[in-house]
Amino acid sequence: MPLNILDYDPYLEPFKDALSSRLYDYAHTKKRLLGTDGRLSDFACGHHYFGFQQEEKHWTFREWAPGAKRAWLVGDFNNWENNYELKRSYGGNWEILIPGKLPVGSKVKVKFLLENDEIVYRVPSYSLCALPNERHELDGLIVNPNYQWKHSAPQSTEAPLIYEAHIGISSEDYKINSYRAFMQEVLPRIKKAGYNTIQLMAIMEHPLYASFGYQVSNFFAASSRFGTPEDLMALIDCAHGLGLRVLLDVVHSHAVKNVGDGLNFFDGTTSQYFHEGKRGEHEAWNTKLFNYGKDEVIHFLLSNLKFWLEVYKFDGFRFDGVTSMLYKDHGLGTAFTDYAKYFSANTDTQAVTYLMLANELIHEIKPDAITIAEDMSGMPGMALPISAGGIGFDYRLSMGIPDFWIEQLKEKQDESLDLMKLWWELTTRRPGEKNIGYAESHDQALVGDKTLMMWLANEAIYDAMSKDSQSLKIDRAIALHKLIRLITFSLAGEGYLNFMGNEFGHPEWLDFPREGNHDSFQYARRQWSLVDNTQLRFQDLAHFDQAMLQLEHHFKLLEASELNQLWIKNEDKLLAYQKGPLLFVFNFHPTDSQTLKLKLSQKPLLIFDTDDEQFGGFGPRNTFQWQNQQLDLLLEARTAMVFQIK
Repeated sequence: MPLNILDYDPYLEPFKDALSSRLYDYAHTKKRLLGTDGRLSDFACGHHYFGFQQEEKHWTFREWAPGAKRAWLVGDFNNWENNYELKRSYGGNWEILIPGKLPVGSKVKVKFLLENDEIVYRVPSYSLCALPNERHELDGLIVNPNYQWKHSAPQSTEAPLIYEAHIGISSEDYKINSYRAFMQEVLPRIKKAGYNTIQLMAIMEHPLYASFGYQVSNFFAASSRFGTPEDLMALIDCAHGLGLRVLLDVVHSHAVKNVGDGLNFFDGTTSQYFHEGKRGEHEAWNTKLFNYGKDEVIHFLLSNLKFWLEVYKFDGFRFDGVTSMLYKDHGLGTAFTDYAKYFSANTDTQAVTYLMLANELIHEIKPDAITIAEDMSGMPGMALPISAGGIGFDYRLSMGIPDFWIEQLKEKQDESLDLMKLWWELTTRRPGEKNIGYAESHDQALVGDKTLMMWLANEAIYDAMSKDSQSLKIDRAIALHKLIRLITFSLAGEGYLNFMGNEFGHPEWLDFPREGNHDSFQYARRQWSLVDNTQLRFQDLAHFDQAMLQLEHHFKLLEASELNQLWIKNEDKLLAYQKGPLLFVFNFHPTDSQTLKLKLSQKPLLIFDTDDEQFGGFGPRNTFQWQNQQLDLLLEARTAMVFQIK
């Protein structure tokens, strides 16, 4: 297989052997798993074999637990007695066949006798639902989802405009919201706002709500705290009917440590799913780490991906914690300033191979699926095709850009904004790789940090957002909020992401109910009433965001290959560039209006002005004149204009 990745980035030439090994390991592992002519989509079918399966006249239950001596299936359906003993079969599998219909609705666990004669109870590893019991542990629940799908997944012809959302915090009430309520109340908002893709967080079952869904216990179970499997299916079906694609925030980078609820010590050993010893522990996250070199683990995780695509009809995945997977030290404290750091003994080549297999499987099942990697290290080839020597993701997150904005707002003055550095941050990418740009995500909103609007407005956001009030602080905050979003949207990637509520400047941080805050829901909700109130300026920001997204809908802007910087000057804080058919002109100066002259061969058409009154500005104040193939501009401080020029 040729290393076309070297055509994209010749600086990788010294690491040609490492890149060849990447392809060899991938091909060798694939052949070991599939043989000569096998397909990953036929291999990744664990959910059709393990767990509960309803046959014509009987049902079966199978579990993989090679370290156990004996096993029983116990639950409500047999009064938790030992009369349903499983038989050991090949490869450490256990199974039982029972006449009749599945006892749907019964709580269930697998009871194991371990090698040390200890008796333990485990939630089945392929359980489709898990419920908390009176001991604050999880029980499996036997379900057999039966949902009649009404809509096909939409075929998007534009760049992904992603609305990152969390079901639980999506209500304004002090409660955990439900799939059904999200479907009825929030989906219409997302559609109206102009987004075409939803990224759902915290769907895979997790015992601790405050973990934001990133400490998964039950990989095949949709979180029961939001509703039933059918409720989630209805939500996705409704989204498809609205023309929205739905991505799952999938967590294959680690697993919760809980014993009994999840996979840790499942069969009494530490090595069933995870690495043994220190390598199996993520000390910073206090979680367990998968052994991606073990065939059974690869089978489990690939089957999990196929399950979410096949059963719930998700349209792709955002892979969480990819950096942690790629490196044995998880990239903690490492500055990736040298290519050699990507190809060293610290690189977990088995994890790289797994990610390549995962991407091939996903696109084999659903060719138009979207896969996004959360990797802050900048691993070369992350979003290049496997055939070119890449890892196969469609996009990578532009993770350095939110950090740039936070640093600017937290530590620097407006007049110190370095436009040269900003341009470099927004436009520099791995050659040939697509990015998802964003100014902020849920990460920037977590407790102890602030959203961009809170950095900009601070306490004024509580008492000066009325349209009747006058506040220079709020005027600055709104103006910069718009500029930050517009320049990030137009330059930072071939797709765009926003976290739920941030489009209208949602105040405060995110903090889930926990002992440290007396189980408060104060910061675990979305205050939609703020954007619905016509007397508040939050609505102006929402109107701006909606109009900004229309630039992609009308002009297919984000994936346009043509990008030309026309003017940049730090002293005046002026920046102008052409992206596709559009001309963007920014004045970042904090106090002064600025004039600019640009040579243009065609007459421009003004289509967007951040200073427009409907966007919370004071316009129309900006002016322009085109004559003799020259555009003369006057821009007020902290404003931007967008023109169509062809």
